[in-house]
Amino acid sequence: MKSLFTISFALLAIFASGQSIPLDSGLTGAGGDEKAALVTSTLIPEVTSAAPGEPFRMAVKLEHAKGAHTYGKELPPEVIGKPTRLVWTLPEGWKMDELPWPAVHPFKGVDGSASEGYEDTVYLPASITPPANTAAGSKAELQVQVDGLVCDDKSCMPFKQDLKVTLNIAARPVNDATQAAVFEKLPPLQKKSPEASVTNGGETPPAFLFIMLSAFIGGLILNIMPCVFPVLGIKIVGIVQQAGEDRKQVVLHGLIYTLGILLSFWVLGGIVVALGKGWGFQLQSAGFNYGLAAFFLIFGLNMVGVFEIGASAVGVGADLQARHGLGGSFFSGLLATLVSTPCSAPFLGTALGFAVKLPAPQAMLLFTLIGLGLASPFLLLSAFPKLVKVLPRPGAWMESFKQGMSFLLFGTVFYMLWVLTGMVEGLPLLRLMLGLVLMALGCWIYGRWSLPHKPGRTRLTAVVLALTAAAGGLWLGWPQKQEKKHVAVPVFENGLLWEPWSEAKVGELLASGKPVYIDYTAKWCLTCQVNKRVYRDPQIQELFQKHGVTAVKADYTNEDEIIKKSFEALGKGAVPVNVLHIPGMKEPQLLPEILTVDNVSAALRRLEK
Repeated sequence: MKSLFTISFALLAIFASGQSIPLDSGLTGAGGDEKAALVTSTLIPEVTSAAPGEPFRMAVKLEHAKGAHTYGKELPPEVIGKPTRLVWTLPEGWKMDELPWPAVHPFKGVDGSASEGYEDTVYLPASITPPANTAAGSKAELQVQVDGLVCDDKSCMPFKQDLKVTLNIAARPVNDATQAAVFEKLPPLQKKSPEASVTNGGETPPAFLFIMLSAFIGGLILNIMPCVFPVLGIKIVGIVQQAGEDRKQVVLHGLIYTLGILLSFWVLGGIVVALGKGWGFQLQSAGFNYGLAAFFLIFGLNMVGVFEIGASAVGVGADLQARHGLGGSFFSGLLATLVSTPCSAPFLGTALGFAVKLPAPQAMLLFTLIGLGLASPFLLLSAFPKLVKVLPRPGAWMESFKQGMSFLLFGTVFYMLWVLTGMVEGLPLLRLMLGLVLMALGCWIYGRWSLPHKPGRTRLTAVVLALTAAAGGLWLGWPQKQEKKHVAVPVFENGLLWEPWSEAKVGELLASGKPVYIDYTAKWCLTCQVNKRVYRDPQIQELFQKHGVTAVKADYTNEDEIIKKSFEALGKGAVPVNVLHIPGMKEPQLLPEILTVDNVSAALRRLEK
């Protein structure tokens, strides 16, 4: 009786304050938002005590004020709103399986258009399973964040409510009799394969599978990015050279190449998981960019015929490929990974944004799929001989083909130099370019005088001079860390005036009622540069001007922890990130990684409503 009185009193107090309902028997609920008084949420477990390895149900109870509504898990294209999301945070090893949500009901939206969602009281269920080794007598805290949009007949407002319960762990589950009537109406527990569950990462199976697919597609797309395509072209030369070989040998080369890529991605995945570094952070180092430019310059000069290293152009070192063919394929895989990491290609940015949030095994699976996507074209060609046989046979034309491929490498060198202009200024930039010239001179000396028919003394002298020139070029051009001067001056680019980003600047603009469009970008991000073509469209420029949108550029070319934390708060782990902040709306609108005139226009037209 005393407990019943306590619960009744708590109910009255919480309904009055708009907060979540405290649960008895050691179960606590927390959450609520005074601004979101149109809806209150409560986390209700089916049990008062959970048992190791025994699944049970939990439900988020949404209570809407009269005339208020929220939206379902998914929205049809014609419905304007925001899907309701439940983001679970569970103890290590606990699993969450989705259960079907209630059917949505039709109603009229704020603008009178047809809409659908939830009204009155609704329960959103899930199945929770503790690990089999959970100790009886212990306690476990389970949390969920309710993220949605609540509307009435006048306006809409985003809301987030954090809820939690603390459960006892016992040898056998103890059902909560007071909630039996609620759970009788909810879907029963369903047995699912382990792959259908997620652990302690908050990602549902509708979401996790999509992330994994995005990872593979992202890795596949990396093959056509400028950072990778030169390497792929070099490997095509290798496939042509090996087309007449035994099928098993060709397949083995493909498998070894794939192994080189996978080992590299596993190492990178371990680093990202351990350090939580953003994808592409390597290119925030001027030294790494300079080293990469020098590497591609030397490799390109080799391919164009300035000097020769062995008889083949395949692999990191051609002599390695010629003498140890499988080793060459393995190191080519390592090289492909090295030059692909800066490219946060379409589909890949979203997947990598989740990598630092997933448990280590799932994060490593994600990196494995990226590697398989990157390796798949060469692996496919090596696995199916008929595809290899359609390629031309080796012949004299191959030298011309090899030299032609060198221009892809030279193009990459100039791209690296363009990136470096955003990191190095003044005289150091000139020294950097002169350093590359010195390295090219060393390559020419080696190729001109270190030939088999030359006397040994001449060849030795050529090697010494070549190494001296290369070392001198590295010493002269190696960029020292520079303190970049952040000049808070607007810049006119691609038809728009861009304000420099700062948290204070964005806050001031929104407080004054001005919408803000932020472009998180970097010079080393090719996708970012491709996206900028959209801003030159007259329709986009007209929408920016019509709605008084302030364009803000957050330049992430150099490492900037404040900018990094800003886009990580949006759930992104890499640039490009493009977002529209609308005054009065708590949640900003994120745009896709690849911008088009249509999707940017659609975002800006939200300001008309």
